[in-house]
Amino acid sequence: MDWSQVIGQERSVRALRRAVAGGRVAHAYLFHGPHGTGKRAAALAFAQALQCEERGPGSGDGRPCGACPACQKMRRGVHPDMHVLFPHPKGTSEEDRAERKELLSQNPYAEISYARRPSLSDPSDTSNKQALYSVDRVHEELLRPMSLKPLEGRYKVALLTEAEQMHPKAANAFLKLLEEPPPQTAFVLTTAHPDRLLPTITSRCQRLRFSSLGPEALAGALARREDLGDERAQMLARMADGSYTRALDLATSNELLEHRELVLDFFRQAYTQDATRLAELSEEIRRLGRERVKGLMDLMLRWVRDLLLVRSLGREEAPLVNVDQAEAAARFCENLPQADLGAMTELIEEARRLVGRNVNLSLLLTALAQALGHAMQGRSARLYVPLPEAGLPNAA
Repeated sequence: MDWSQVIGQERSVRALRRAVAGGRVAHAYLFHGPHGTGKRAAALAFAQALQCEERGPGSGDGRPCGACPACQKMRRGVHPDMHVLFPHPKGTSEEDRAERKELLSQNPYAEISYARRPSLSDPSDTSNKQALYSVDRVHEELLRPMSLKPLEGRYKVALLTEAEQMHPKAANAFLKLLEEPPPQTAFVLTTAHPDRLLPTITSRCQRLRFSSLGPEALAGALARREDLGDERAQMLARMADGSYTRALDLATSNELLEHRELVLDFFRQAYTQDATRLAELSEEIRRLGRERVKGLMDLMLRWVRDLLLVRSLGREEAPLVNVDQAEAAARFCENLPQADLGAMTELIEEARRLVGRNVNLSLLLTALAQALGHAMQGRSARLYVPLPEAGLPNAA
């Protein structure tokens, strides 16, 4: 795992390479930024540079050689002085944890989080089990091994992903280790939520921010690493919200294309107001579950965004998310010049908020379709009418 695996993030990579080359390695680092932006990739490349037997700290330009025994072990994820931890639910099998570690060594952008991927074999699986670092686990897998001398490497390195998921007792136990770190140790904590960590922990770390990745960087990486065509790479890059992990998920799943078809069909039926087909479609969407319904509404918002861009810039100039649907977007704008796209956006955003409030999904989808149909015709539309406005007594 070397620096070439890190997509973008040039400033953070330069800072880490300078630290290795100059032999000025901090005992603790906090890599923070949105999910899937390269925090783990940079952490593993940094660890390999620290362990490299040919170009270790204080020599070279901070690049590992890639050929020495230490580099080879780091690349395979079997170096005895490299400890990778991630939060997991109570009762998780050792085999499952080992499989996730192996997947991470193969691709540092792979989705291994139990919160987002409870089952590696079934991406559609969901779970309400909370993934945490327990105090017992921190003592057993972090404090004890990191207090010992390196077995064969230059450093003992610990990578803690999703570090904000430490139980308070575990965080306090870890803090004691940070206050008096053993020599030749380096801790790398990664998180998308640095505000959830103890301030006393973050104050003892050197912080490096990882920014969302731009569409061009994502598309280029997808084309090179996943051998995707330019049009598909561009579409996935713009749907990935700056996350290469998200882009990989989209690239390896048929769910995106299926859900886009559902969205386009929903818009068509909202315009025609075919009651029978709308009822069938609403039921099909409802069965997906609330989180996937939110995802569908995100796709709806991206589609309306594309319509706004086509209307204002023209088909040829508009930087569309759905690049393969440019013709359909142009036809919509030509055939429905009266459509109130701003109102459509507000309706979908409001519906998405209501999904999280435990409303009846079938009723919500039916109301959304009716309101979108009105907005497409240039008529005013509301998703629902509050009780006092509906002429009912005010409960207050």
